[in-house]
Amino acid sequence: MTLEDVIKELKEMGSESTVRILKKHGAPDNMYGVKVADLKKIQKKVKKDHDLALQLYDTGNSDAMYLAGLIAEPGKMNKTQLQKWVKSASWYMISEYTVAWVTAESNYGWDLALKWIDSKNERIASSGWATLSSLVSIKSDDELDIDSLKELLNRVQTSINDAPNRVRYTMNGFVISVGSYIKSLTNAALAAGEKIGKVSVDMGGTACKVPLAFEYIDKVKAKGYIGKKRKTAVC
Repeated sequence: MTLEDVIKELKEMGSESTVRILKKHGAPDNMYGVKVADLKKIQKKVKKDHDLALQLYDTGNSDAMYLAGLIAEPGKMNKTQLQKWVKSASWYMISEYTVAWVTAESNYGWDLALKWIDSKNERIASSGWATLSSLVSIKSDDELDIDSLKELLNRVQTSINDAPNRVRYTMNGFVISVGSYIKSLTNAALAAGEKIGKVSVDMGGTACKVPLAFEYIDKVKAKGYIGKKRKTAVC
């Protein structure tokens, strides 16, 4: 499919009702309002097309940008492209999902994530923490820097309350991810979750809630899923 073909389908799939819902969550005006389930229908037809993914992301249209992450080939992304993606992400659905997923599966996930979490730009920093969460979910423990991840858990405990809104959300998600996917750090993550307690995040007047990290990890533990890795970050 060409860029023009995909844009035509996105326009046809979009709906005003979905636009209204997504805008409540902070979505920008540049979108058609396509449901993720419908984006995956296009993904199924296209499968992987890296050049098309780059073109879609460059449109600045939220639906196209999300789809770009679904059909991109992370192994082909270079640092310059990933930096461009995180800087031009239009809202958190792109920065914390699309960009984080693709970056985690790229060859530069760890280095860029550590760089991004230090950014003063809220969207970039939140993308960094989300990237770390995706990394620990797909990488085997022997591929991860366990000591550094433990230090990052301590960093969350001491700085989460002073962090920007969306950074607080992804920091909390990082604690959950570490506790759920790395057995050797489950107890440390549980302790961190208990210490930070309820995390206050402005969810834009929606019904979305921020999970208590220690409760979430305990549920994963009860199901016997601790340490069970995902095959891919992209979903």
